[in-house]
Amino acid sequence: MENSKLTASRFRGRSEHALDIKGRLNIPSRFRDVLAQYESEELMVTNWGAHLRAFPVSQWELLENKLLTNGREQPGLTNFIRLVVSGVTPCFPDKQGRVLLPPSLRSEAGIVQDVVLAGMLDYVEIWDKGAWELENQATRENFGDYKESLARLGIF
Repeated sequence: MENSKLTASRFRGRSEHALDIKGRLNIPSRFRDVLAQYESEELMVTNWGAHLRAFPVSQWELLENKLLTNGREQPGLTNFIRLVVSGVTPCFPDKQGRVLLPPSLRSEAGIVQDVVLAGMLDYVEIWDKGAWELENQATRENFGDYKESLARLGIF
């Protein structure tokens, strides 16, 4: 796939949704459009600390390859690999653009019904709404802590 295609469209923005009774999550059309550029509708969803992460298959495979080639050399990453890789579940959107989030993943992330989807450029975070609000508030309060890193990137 052309690099320009991958940089032309990223997962951006956030949206709030309610899971239906079966635990299905509506994926916004703008995220489905980005996913289509990765040439697969499939999302690889896994637990990631206090939230879930959803990766296009190709992005997930890049992460797996990094873990496979260098991950076991990093102290303490075996437990991380066990948690994240054992929890990954392929999820396919249905005709209405919904994916079924497995009960085990929902439980581990504390997701009951109300969720926030946050675009993170090459993946999407799926948060319980209450946990999202707490995380976002902490980030706002500590916004100045990012100044040095942003300056090194030439952003600040």
